[in-house]
Amino acid sequence: MSVALVRPSRPPTAASHRWRALALALVTTLVAALLAAVQAAPAQAAPVLLSQGGAVTASSQENGGTAAGNAVDGDGGTRWSSAFSDPQWIRVDLGSPAVLSRVELAWEAAHAKSYRIELSADGNTWTNAYSTTTSTGGNETLTVSGEARYVRLTGTERATGYGYSLWEFKVFGTRDGGGGPEIPGGGDLGPNVHVFDPSTPDIQGEVDEIFEQQEEAQFGSGRHALLFKPGTYDDINAQIGFYTQIAGLGLNPNDTTFNGDVTVDAGWFDGNATQNFWRSAENLTLNPVNGTNRWAVSQAAPFRRMHVKGGLNLAPDGYGWASGGYIADSKIDGQVGPYSQQQWYTRDSSVGGWTNAVWNMTFSGVQGAPASSYPNPPYTTLDTTPISREKPFLYLDGDAYKVFVPAKRVNARGVSWDGAQQGESIPLDRFYVVKQGATAATINAALAQGLNLLFTPGVYHIDRTINVNRADTVVLGLGLATIIPDNGVTAMKVADVDGVKLAGFLIDAGPVNSSTLLEVGPQGASADHSANPTSLQDVFVRIGGAGPGKATTSIVVNSDDTIIDHTWVWRADHGEGWGWETNRADYGVRVNGDDVLATGLFVEHFNKYDVEWYGERGRTIFFQNEKAYDAPNQAAIQNGDTKGYAAYRVDDSVEQHEGWGMGSYCYYNVDPTIVQEHGFKAPVKPGVKFHNLLVVSLGGNGQYEHVINNVGSPTSGTSTVPSTVVNFP
Repeated sequence: MSVALVRPSRPPTAASHRWRALALALVTTLVAALLAAVQAAPAQAAPVLLSQGGAVTASSQENGGTAAGNAVDGDGGTRWSSAFSDPQWIRVDLGSPAVLSRVELAWEAAHAKSYRIELSADGNTWTNAYSTTTSTGGNETLTVSGEARYVRLTGTERATGYGYSLWEFKVFGTRDGGGGPEIPGGGDLGPNVHVFDPSTPDIQGEVDEIFEQQEEAQFGSGRHALLFKPGTYDDINAQIGFYTQIAGLGLNPNDTTFNGDVTVDAGWFDGNATQNFWRSAENLTLNPVNGTNRWAVSQAAPFRRMHVKGGLNLAPDGYGWASGGYIADSKIDGQVGPYSQQQWYTRDSSVGGWTNAVWNMTFSGVQGAPASSYPNPPYTTLDTTPISREKPFLYLDGDAYKVFVPAKRVNARGVSWDGAQQGESIPLDRFYVVKQGATAATINAALAQGLNLLFTPGVYHIDRTINVNRADTVVLGLGLATIIPDNGVTAMKVADVDGVKLAGFLIDAGPVNSSTLLEVGPQGASADHSANPTSLQDVFVRIGGAGPGKATTSIVVNSDDTIIDHTWVWRADHGEGWGWETNRADYGVRVNGDDVLATGLFVEHFNKYDVEWYGERGRTIFFQNEKAYDAPNQAAIQNGDTKGYAAYRVDDSVEQHEGWGMGSYCYYNVDPTIVQEHGFKAPVKPGVKFHNLLVVSLGGNGQYEHVINNVGSPTSGTSTVPSTVVNFP
């Protein structure tokens, strides 16, 4: 509201004084009235998009490519279309009751002339919120009012001879008609976060009890985070089992010191460490009891922000098998001994030495790393990491929990924490602390009101997509928090915005096939995020193993400049609910965005391509792959005229791409006669380059004819010896 006050020209002096006094009084009165009105009115929560990713059903669909879910997926290039008859309907479940304010419809040419918008609390009894008989299609914004959980569009007369066809069906409203924040930030961290300080009694006993529960629980539901406040802890040996995170709560690893060890061994699996997955250690300083700490792991077991004042042994007791892992932002004062580790990637760290290599040891930005000497010994060493940003982590500032988000580094070398740390601290009250039982609707409402997400250790079943639409949002999991889409939805989608940080969680495919499990940016994303990229760190995906699961493509990266920093995307080859069709998953990771960097890319066992890359100027530093064990025969993997699908394929349209330290191996134990034409496929162009590639047949169970395209020698007989290519082309 504004008031224009016009003063007469050249007023007499007395009149001028009177006019100014009158104007001042009028303005004062108006301001007071406005303030009173503002104070009297309760704060109203802004309407938010409630329908995106929701559970949706329809009376029919035209074909397999026009499913109902397309109308609520946030993608303006996909649509729902019905059968060619009247009436037809599409219904979305908002997950919980909401106060509705508007509906937005984006019609394809085949639109409705007559339709109505209906609301329901229970999905059975409906009330009319809007109707028309004269719609001209296009984009329509409809004002509605009422409280409902279910919203239905019912078309009663088509405008064309085709069915009803919607690009998008959006419902807006609020979960709470009252004032103030709908969902509080902060709060306690739940029962599965175990916080210790040096005075806590029987720390060793509690840690041992959790290890006893988790040592062999490879596909169990237990999730735990062991968090240690700053201080010194004597005589500790923290053995770390499945779905267990151990971390210090200092801002610097040296704030929390163990005079003892953080141990992973493989006694539970007869000395074989190839299944020591899903656990982590971070932000601690160790003084190992015997001078060397043992961390015998394979995939999805990061070792981050650790300071080992001694050596680090990456092999199990007895030097049994181990199949590759990941270290970042860590300082190991002594020597690192990988011994039986087949492949390993170390990034932005410092080591006192490195003792040996089996197939593929890759380093970027590591002080003390051995010089490149591939293939004898198989060391691939980059002096710096082109772009990196360390994983966000929880810490204590006095008695207050905060999350520290490290800053992006360019051409990084060495740890980020030796000296002043660059980044941002975010108080816990700016996070929705997600606990077991939380619904996707509540999670989305928290995101919509501007909160970040901190998933406490647990398993979260969701019936709709989690939509991360705000720039710089942090989604951080503790204790390998696990998200399961129950009804074939995509578990999480990130908008084409700057600086989203996804870290520390597992997405487990549900029994109903999801077309995708994680999408970074919508199809066609094109914004420049080079100054502030989105990052995925210790984000893992599993299809099958814990039970039947299916997904056509696990991770799709559409946003430019994304950083994929350590992911294991795995179609199960053991456990429950696996088999060539039982846990069908054709594609692991698909990259459509430009300037995407992957540092530590582990992708295994997909029915077709494990990695497909369509974006320009993509880079991968370290790739570990194993082709699907369970192919029944040669015909099952035949790719047109090509024998098998490459583990890593760069599309023929790509002009620039580069990769370093990349391996693929096969173990076709169902039919050992299967032949894989190559592990890698790429266009032959000056800008497409690969360095230090290998393929290997495990014991002769299947063979590779070449390493990349038609380049490289075949694997040979039953000898588990890699075939290598140093540079391509």
